[in-house]
Amino acid sequence: MAATARSGLVKLLCSSALLLLCCFLLPGALAEERFYEFVVQETLVKRLCKAQKIITVNGQFPGPTIEVYNGDTVAIKAVNLAQYNVTLHWHGLRQLRNGWADGPEFVTQCPIRPGGSYTYRFTIQDQEGTLWWHAHSSWLRATVHGALIIHPRRGLPYPFPKPHKEFPVILAEWWRRDPIAVLRQSMITGAPPNVSDALLINGQPGDFLPCSSQETSIIPVVTGETSLLRIINAAMNTELFVSLAGHKMTVVAADAMYTKPFETTVVLLGPGQTADVLVTAHAAPGRYYLAARAYASAQGVPFDNTTATAIFQYKNAPGCPTTAGAGAGAGAGMGANTFSGPADRSSARSSGSHLGRTGPQPMLPFLPAFNDTNTATAFSNSLRSPEPVKVPGPVTQEVFTTVGFGLFNCRPGPFCQGPNNTRFGASMNNVSFQLPNTVSLLQAHYHHIPGVFTDDFPPFPPVFFDFTSQNIPRALWQPVKGTRLYRVKYGAVVQIVFQDTGIFAAEEHPMHIHGYHFYVLATGFGNYDPRRDAAKFNLVDPPSRNTIGVPVGGWAVVRFVADNPGVWLVHCHIDAHLTGGLAMALLVEDGESQLEATVAPPLDLPICVL
Repeated sequence: MAATARSGLVKLLCSSALLLLCCFLLPGALAEERFYEFVVQETLVKRLCKAQKIITVNGQFPGPTIEVYNGDTVAIKAVNLAQYNVTLHWHGLRQLRNGWADGPEFVTQCPIRPGGSYTYRFTIQDQEGTLWWHAHSSWLRATVHGALIIHPRRGLPYPFPKPHKEFPVILAEWWRRDPIAVLRQSMITGAPPNVSDALLINGQPGDFLPCSSQETSIIPVVTGETSLLRIINAAMNTELFVSLAGHKMTVVAADAMYTKPFETTVVLLGPGQTADVLVTAHAAPGRYYLAARAYASAQGVPFDNTTATAIFQYKNAPGCPTTAGAGAGAGAGMGANTFSGPADRSSARSSGSHLGRTGPQPMLPFLPAFNDTNTATAFSNSLRSPEPVKVPGPVTQEVFTTVGFGLFNCRPGPFCQGPNNTRFGASMNNVSFQLPNTVSLLQAHYHHIPGVFTDDFPPFPPVFFDFTSQNIPRALWQPVKGTRLYRVKYGAVVQIVFQDTGIFAAEEHPMHIHGYHFYVLATGFGNYDPRRDAAKFNLVDPPSRNTIGVPVGGWAVVRFVADNPGVWLVHCHIDAHLTGGLAMALLVEDGESQLEATVAPPLDLPICVL
């Protein structure tokens, strides 16, 4: 009897151990390796009645959608057949210990030269939701970008009811000229770059722009079904309000981090930010505009005031064509880029991707005024983590940094056409960031190459003043150029206060930190005062993001643990500001163990050309 009992106990223990082992190994066993080839090339497209050549990936605009699962390993071979140098960045991926795959030019790698190639290799580690990828070299990301969708591990559900369909909604900007030429003109003259000529939704301006209505993006829906819209602001320089006529949207995630669900009629996204929203098709069957237009927070600064539209179209809506293939145009299977294609789509108008162009006039949504800061603030303040979180602390390293514009004095002439005969610039703590051009910052750090950068970025402004005043003395307007990094100890609890300034113009700045997500503890207006404003910190359920909009004439406080060694760019995601110098970089030291150190560079890392 005792032997039988012992035998039963052994079997039970073995079964339990096997079950535990399966639970431990199953997620890894289900993970897959995925390979993509991205050919960067020139492609002829037609927008706003004009055919022009742009740089694309695989001839698609927007570029291919990458769909993976949490835990998957990804290899993306980038082949550069274009005439420009290029790098690719996987926006929001943490790239743990693997900065070599992060992508910003001359920060973590030298560019892929024309005719060259480089394979980005990384593993998705405990991330899921909507991210995106884009070029991180010059202004190529204007047309070189696409969605990066990470599903939960296989077999695991969303933390919300599963939607019937999912649709990427990519917002962007369009210039009638080559965006690289727009940037080059600005760099030569010293004036801010020209604003874009149109806003886009899934590569198309929509019904309100010339020669565009036949190509307006269609989102097909069925009465009673719930769709997940994965909204991405890939615009170069414009924060955007997004609204859907006749429907409310339920926000369930931001920057690939789940949020406490809340209903809204307006979504605000700065460049680089994403939002996942659920929409149930409960309205009368018909056609409804999904529209996007600028949130322009800077007074007196030019902006693109067009409105981009897509159409939320019900199946079997009165007056609309009916066909079984109507869903093919806006959402399909894994890895499909179902909302892009050739520029001249006249031959494709009867295909699934262009059904429903005819029909009754869609209903227009309410969109806030261009300068509606109250609505922008209300949306941002509604974001919360779904459950209480453990906010890291106490703080061991703190940075208080200004973020704003500056003007460089110069001799009046053709190279000095900025405001008041100056050259336009931008800075953090009065340092206008300059990239090296012979070796990347990560390579210089990893290989101990001297003379490339210094690690003395100031943790506080060199001068404290009324940062948000409209009458800042001109002596404070000129920054100093430099390649200065801020050194962070591995494991440090880092708190960064971003403070907008009124130099030239106050403006909301979407600040992105590569390699990290961070908790947004608080935002506010005016000058940050730690004695007053620390009491406003949300230490219970702050949202976690990778890009935070620093309010116009205000401040934002973020906090994170420095658990990812390497060199990580911190910058405004408005590219006109980034190219003006509104950036710095964190140099996060290795920890004590091998698993706390930057991995060795890959053998095919692009060679730097001296």
